[in-house]
Amino acid sequence: MENEIIHIALFASGTGSNAGKIIEYFHLHPFIKVALVVSNNPDAPVLKISSGAGIGTLIISRERFFKGDAYIDVFHEKKIDFIVLAGFLWKVPLTLIRAYPGKIINIHPALLPKFGGKGMYGKHVHEAVLAAGEKISGITIHYVDEQYDHGKIIFQASCPVTKEDDANTLAEKIHQLEYHHFPPVIEKTIKNIVKTTGTHS
Repeated sequence: MENEIIHIALFASGTGSNAGKIIEYFHLHPFIKVALVVSNNPDAPVLKISSGAGIGTLIISRERFFKGDAYIDVFHEKKIDFIVLAGFLWKVPLTLIRAYPGKIINIHPALLPKFGGKGMYGKHVHEAVLAAGEKISGITIHYVDEQYDHGKIIFQASCPVTKEDDANTLAEKIHQLEYHHFPPVIEKTIKNIVKTTGTHS
C-alpha cells in the first residue's frame, strides 16, 4: 500500500463524547489514526477534546460544505481515507458521499428504520421512542447515503425501555451502547474494506 496508515476524519457538532471514546480507542492503534476532527460549530466542546489529543481540527461553513467543494481538497490534503459521523447534525452533501463511496458511516441513537429522518437526533429521538410506547431501543451504525438515516445497516445493539425511563435515562442507556460498540465496529468496518479492496485509497 502507498500509505500503511488509515486516516479517519471525525465529524461532530456538540459535546463529542462519542468522538472522545473513538479518539481514545484508536490512540496508539497500529494502522488506524484519527487525523482530523471536523465540526460545524466553532464552540463545540469536541474541539477541546481533539486539541487536547493533538489532533487537527476543521471548522466548516454551510456555504462551502453544501454549495462548494464540501472541503474535499482539504480531506485529500490530510490524506483522509474514512469518515465517521459521531453526533454530526448536518446532512452530508452528495459531493462528499461520491468522493468517499462506502467510506462514510454514522451512528444513530435508535433502531432504524424506526425513529430516523430529519429532525430525529438526540433527545428528540428518545422522546419519540417513549411516546410510541416502545419496549426496546438501541443504536444503529450504518453507511451514509443521500437520505437521512437511510444507508445500509452495519450493526445494531438494543437495550430495554422501562416504565421508569424518561428521555434522560434512556439517553444514558444509549450512550453506554454507543461508547461500548462504536469504536470496535469502526475498526472492524475499516478492516473489512481494506481486506476486500486490498487498499484504503
